[in-house]
Amino acid sequence: MRFETGAAIAAKPGDVWQAMAGITQWPEFNPVMKRVERLDDGDFGVGSKARVEQPGMPKMVWEVTEFEDGESFVWRTKSPGVTTVGGHAVRAEGDGAHVTLWVEQSGPLAPLIALISGARTRRYVETELSSLKTRTEQT
Repeated sequence: MRFETGAAIAAKPGDVWQAMAGITQWPEFNPVMKRVERLDDGDFGVGSKARVEQPGMPKMVWEVTEFEDGESFVWRTKSPGVTTVGGHAVRAEGDGAHVTLWVEQSGPLAPLIALISGARTRRYVETELSSLKTRTEQT
């Protein structure tokens, strides 16, 4: 299963990036994030890990696998039978920014997980995008 969404945001790309990459602050403005806890010190980048707690889902540890400062990051989590990869990207567009978010699940249990929680996953990604848009357009 892969789900991708995107939107124009009336904010500077750098401001959007700060909110997007400031993962521990997500619960302040994103209702589908109960808690995000960094599990390491230092700058956020490849190898960074975070424990993410979302309503109705088990706590998951995500690890950043790709990182372009100011532009994008991709992270991954694994559970028995499924690997979930999430992408976050921002680019300049006109006087503002354009954000793309995506999530992809693979593995032998991915079809079952998509059947059980695919609608929730899509709703959570859409909520993450709309929350980011609201947060960054207000500042």
